[in-house]
Amino acid sequence: MTSIFTATVLGSPRIGPRRELKKAVESFWAGTLDAPALGAVARELRRQSWTDLRDAGIDSVPVNVFSYYDQMLDTAAMLGALPDRVAGESTALDRYFAAARGTATVTPLEMTKWFDTNYHYLVPEISPSTRFTLDPSKVLGEVEEAQALGIAARPVLIGPVTFLLLSKAIDSESSLLSRVGELLPLYAELLGRLADAGVEWVQIDEPALVADRTESEIATAGEVYRALSAIEHRPAILLASYFGDLGAALPTLAKTGVEGLAVDLVAGDPGALAAIPELAGKHLVAGIVDGRNVWRNDLTESLTTLETLRGSARSIAVSTSCSLLHVPYSLASETGLDDSLGSWLAFGSEKMREVTALATGLLSGRDAVAAELAGAAAALASRAADPRLHDRAIRERLATLKASDDGRRPAAERREVQAAVLPLPLLPTTTIGSYPQTTAIRVARAALRKGEIDEAEYLRRMRGEVADVIALQERLGLDVLVHGEPERNDMVQYFAEQLDGFFATADGWVQSYGTRCVRPPILFGDVRRPRPMTVEWTSYAQSLTAKPVKGMLTGPVTILAWSFVRDDQPLSESADQVALAIREETVDLEAAGAQVVQVDEPALRELLPLRAADQPAYLDWSVGAFRLATSGVADATAVHTHLCYSEFGEVIGAIAGLDADVTSIEAARSHMEVLDDLNAVGFDLGVGPGVYDIHSPRVPSVGEIADSLRAALKTVPAERLWVNPDCGLKTRGRAEVEASLHNLVAATELVRAEL
Repeated sequence: MTSIFTATVLGSPRIGPRRELKKAVESFWAGTLDAPALGAVARELRRQSWTDLRDAGIDSVPVNVFSYYDQMLDTAAMLGALPDRVAGESTALDRYFAAARGTATVTPLEMTKWFDTNYHYLVPEISPSTRFTLDPSKVLGEVEEAQALGIAARPVLIGPVTFLLLSKAIDSESSLLSRVGELLPLYAELLGRLADAGVEWVQIDEPALVADRTESEIATAGEVYRALSAIEHRPAILLASYFGDLGAALPTLAKTGVEGLAVDLVAGDPGALAAIPELAGKHLVAGIVDGRNVWRNDLTESLTTLETLRGSARSIAVSTSCSLLHVPYSLASETGLDDSLGSWLAFGSEKMREVTALATGLLSGRDAVAAELAGAAAALASRAADPRLHDRAIRERLATLKASDDGRRPAAERREVQAAVLPLPLLPTTTIGSYPQTTAIRVARAALRKGEIDEAEYLRRMRGEVADVIALQERLGLDVLVHGEPERNDMVQYFAEQLDGFFATADGWVQSYGTRCVRPPILFGDVRRPRPMTVEWTSYAQSLTAKPVKGMLTGPVTILAWSFVRDDQPLSESADQVALAIREETVDLEAAGAQVVQVDEPALRELLPLRAADQPAYLDWSVGAFRLATSGVADATAVHTHLCYSEFGEVIGAIAGLDADVTSIEAARSHMEVLDDLNAVGFDLGVGPGVYDIHSPRVPSVGEIADSLRAALKTVPAERLWVNPDCGLKTRGRAEVEASLHNLVAATELVRAEL
């Protein structure tokens, strides 16, 4: 008989508490670490993760959540669905990384956001010629490793429905879900292999089912899990969802023969479970500890919810709402926290303890966890009473401004004014903002942190970097310049460190994609801008050139999306507070002489609710926050924005609603598809579709960029078309950037001559 577990998490981070995997993978790419050494780093990180979970009291440990780059890419590799163009690479690992990031001759897979998170996944490409074949070596290898350590391993798989719904059809008009029958024998074989290996439970993730799905899609999901659960020789199946309610899919899945269901009770409604009688025969894994945010759990309230669910299921396990991939490892290294703020928080290791405390309380009664319940209650009371959460002056000023602000004049009128004060050639060239974070920049930042240099020396070095970047852009012949952002550690953290109401962590790293890691700041209180944040850097850069230099800011929605946000007030209220601070900065930049101010909103699509019914309210306040942030400057000041790495179709109307004079947007990997969407909503503002992909190390040729521009000109008139890469250049090398931008300028001159 299958054993019943009581405490688990749906997944765990893999990058390493000190970003060990990031450093090892980048060393492998650089040729300074070989594949066996990379594998050794990976094995040690897995061992550490699994034993930490076991030692915290987790009695079912997820495995196969480790990845060198991305779990959807891992699934494509497992199912033989890597694109044909990587077949020429010499090893399986080389083929894997070629699909992830490309090579000099291979273009990578598209990348987009994982639901409404800041994690990016690689989009598998499925064509009519794709022939699925099973390679179970990774998952079986991790199971064997865990079992050798005495770990109660529960392998985690991306389910066939989610895999197909999130993949991209190539050269086919039919729904990829129609090919699920080709995947079922592979999943059936894998389940049998896992049973042979002694696995008791397997977790199959189907998060795509928490979004709006058609009756046909839900029916197909039901058929899939009736078929898989009918297999005699297999582990027990835990069908997992997260980031929302299963909605209409829940009763369909509950009627299948799967033994367990994992549901998100943070983003979903616990009350929906009571209406599903079939749950009475299931093991319910209740995701009641927030896996996406960092606030301490209200253990008393959670325990009450769990107790009410007892009659709904055969048995209950306590879990995180989703994988802990989305939160930092531990609070232990955050020595800069004040006692109050520290008591309000829970990172990964603290959430594990919350899970086990709730499981103990559910099994043994509240007296068994009285100390934990009291500690959580005291922290909640402290937070509610803290004056930093309620700044009356900020709230009153914001209310007055929103009531009186009429915004800017129509775009066509602004365009005439801007052309008069800032004449530019057809197809003006620019970059998105950041330039490579060189070794010299990183060394200087580390030296400042260690006290080896003082602030004055650090600023001197960063000014030198700005001067180098301005000189490079002048030499290349770009039209609108940027200062390169050498002083910025991250486009959100930099601002959070200068705004009251935020706390910037020392070691709170989370994975964004591949080896890209970020430290999301924590928005804990009301937001205030004590002083200008960027004016000095932009003014210095402008003093070095006669060409216009853009002021570079991050927009309110993106600052929220890439932070751990307050859960004690609506997100729209936090957005308006951040917008007020950014508005003050745009006004100061304009007063200092900036003729172009860019307010980036790459996360606009990211926060879009998964259910259509919830989307209009979000789009209303998110667009409103951006316009509040940018409507304080005169019509002669050009407002730019930037968006990247999302499926933009669902927010095209909102992109137009931002009313930015110029919108630069990722378009290289998606082959300019977004321009048709913009035209469909009557978009008549300036647009800079990315003409090459900066997330690949390859240098695009002049001809390739020129072809992209010609394609763009078929849908955008030359008078409104800008030329730029599809994102910032922070992660690229100096030589690579110079070569790519040289070709960008040359291609632009070629196409200008054709016009």
